[in-house]
Amino acid sequence: MTVRVRTTLVAATAVALSVAVAGPAVAAPAGGGHDATRRAMEAAVADGVPGVTATARDGHRTWSETAGVGDLRTGEPRSERDRYRVGSITKTFVATVLLQLEAEGRLSLDDTVDEWLPGVVEGNGHDGGRITLRQLLNHTSGVYNYTADEEFARTHFAEDGFFEHRYDTVTPRELVGVAMAHEPDFEPGASWNYSNTNYVLAGMVIEEVTGRPYGDEVRRRVIEPLKLRATSVPGTRAGLPRPSSRAYSKLDGTATGPTYDVTRLNPSIAGPAGEMISSSADLNRFYTALLRGRLLPAKQLAEMTTTVPVAKGASYGLGLMKRELGCGVTVWGHGGGIHGSSSEAVTTRDGRHALAFNFNGDWSGDSDAVIEAEFCAEQGHHARGGATGTAVAPVAPPLPS
Repeated sequence: MTVRVRTTLVAATAVALSVAVAGPAVAAPAGGGHDATRRAMEAAVADGVPGVTATARDGHRTWSETAGVGDLRTGEPRSERDRYRVGSITKTFVATVLLQLEAEGRLSLDDTVDEWLPGVVEGNGHDGGRITLRQLLNHTSGVYNYTADEEFARTHFAEDGFFEHRYDTVTPRELVGVAMAHEPDFEPGASWNYSNTNYVLAGMVIEEVTGRPYGDEVRRRVIEPLKLRATSVPGTRAGLPRPSSRAYSKLDGTATGPTYDVTRLNPSIAGPAGEMISSSADLNRFYTALLRGRLLPAKQLAEMTTTVPVAKGASYGLGLMKRELGCGVTVWGHGGGIHGSSSEAVTTRDGRHALAFNFNGDWSGDSDAVIEAEFCAEQGHHARGGATGTAVAPVAPPLPS
């Protein structure tokens, strides 16, 4: 997710998918280790992000680092063990559970939405009888994105609306209802567009199939088996578990103006599209286990990693983003944003090298630069003929969310 300047919080529960433009990366000096990553984190702080926490795993080695502060009032630094809202990284957890249910023969990705949620997706041209579960997971359904609704944005993301409604509970059916008030973006399967509504529906399908809330299934099938002790599905709980930092936002769609503490909120406005909480170490463990086949049989993992084009060098699978970095390294993962929190988690396909990090502000900072620095610094030195300098690569603008 490229987060240079957030001009809107309409996509606060979505990942602003972006990808480094293919081209030479300027590499860090040989033997620099994670120095380039550290410098990219410090650059994000210099750009206005209050604080950054990151953890990388490369083989059996783990590296953690922080920059900036976790509390603007006290100056307390961020912790390497911080728990934070991960936004749309939640989508990978949801897709994993749905694929597990397919592996168990309890559903098919070719089932229509209407087979599981009759009458839920209808109105203004929406037709759940023509949309498959696969199309929900890879964002080719055409279903309107509820966070793009102007009234919803004013109510939950703008300054006045946020402070009035930050503790409101919003049900999944209400979120889908917001989307159904609009026409679809396109005919099912005809194109690609990121829609949070897709994953609200996916969570509803999980509950219909299992008889339990999607969060219970995520805990039982993913969190507990992997011992992700810092990972949780908060539901309507407003606070963050400790250790954690404060989360900050401008709430005005610009990088100027007052900075507000938005740590406490009811995450039901995101639900299965982006409500979860985790830590950098837990996210690395999750994505490494996923890509190494510990959570899904080979058939389902192949389906998850079958992608549709999104932009040059980027494609989207089932709750999983594939992107080619400027130095030619390919990483898989997801990003996520929600009020005051911007996160990324990526790993190589073999699960050997993973990185997860969080900005505790949502209006500035370049997260692509942090990813490029971690995966391309030493790689670029060898692959690009020994250029020296700081790891910097050109990046494409964010795609629509």
